[in-house]
Amino acid sequence: MCGMPQHPPVRSTPTRLPRPDASMSLLNNVMDHSLDDGYAEAAARKQAADGGLPKTLRAKLGLAAGLVLAALVVTVGAAQARVEAPVVAKEREELIDRINEETEAADRLEDSVDELRDDVSARQREALKESGGNGRGELVGVLAGAVEVHGPGVKLVVNDAKASGAGGEGDPRQSSGFSDTGRVRDRDMQRVVNGLWESGAEAVSINGQRLTALSAIRAAGDAILVDNKPLVPPYTVLAVGDGEGLSRRFQDSADGLYLDALKENFGIRTALSVEGELKLPAAPSVTVRTAQPNTENTEKGTS
Repeated sequence: MCGMPQHPPVRSTPTRLPRPDASMSLLNNVMDHSLDDGYAEAAARKQAADGGLPKTLRAKLGLAAGLVLAALVVTVGAAQARVEAPVVAKEREELIDRINEETEAADRLEDSVDELRDDVSARQREALKESGGNGRGELVGVLAGAVEVHGPGVKLVVNDAKASGAGGEGDPRQSSGFSDTGRVRDRDMQRVVNGLWESGAEAVSINGQRLTALSAIRAAGDAILVDNKPLVPPYTVLAVGDGEGLSRRFQDSADGLYLDALKENFGIRTALSVEGELKLPAAPSVTVRTAQPNTENTEKGTS
């Protein structure tokens, strides 16, 4: 046989499939070994050296002493707070009692001041009557506001606009902002009173407060004050004088026209009526501290 080279039979081996995560070997290595081997080894050595808890007797005693000291501080603080609590409560009650006592004392002093003012006013009126002579004393009392007066005149009622009370359950003083144009301001009442004086009024009062040459109308917060006493709307102005003439002159004056403008533009409510009989109280007290009477003319007349 002619020999031909015999090739060994080819043995077929099964083909090995690649792993699904073969392409993610770097990511898997990072996830499995998040801590570097060097760092992990150093941490293991330190933990083995320290042991977590103190090993020597001295270290253990130090730890125990620290724990005892901390517990002692907490216990002493709690005990001190418990002891001081009744003392603080007692001091608070004493302070409240003192405040109530001082408030009552202030109220008593205020009542005493009002009584003294009434007494001074009564004595002033009596003095004016006794020194009246031919009626000059009574006239001075009327002009100064020191005595009660009555007679014909006008009644003027000024009130805030209806819309201004919508935000405060019907009370205009509880609505938002005293600068609301629908609310009567102190300067409005000043112009009304000055207009009445200019028109011939001989005596004027607002809500029962008699006005004098020393009276002041101003604002404090949301309130209008007359001689430091707050007023509540509606504002009732009584003016003694020639009723018909006083009413006509006031309505034709600049201040009367100003009041009409408030009514037309901002809804201020007004009502003016002529009255046949008005009664105005005396001013609480008329006190002059600086002005002195000029006696030169009197002395020249008697000499």
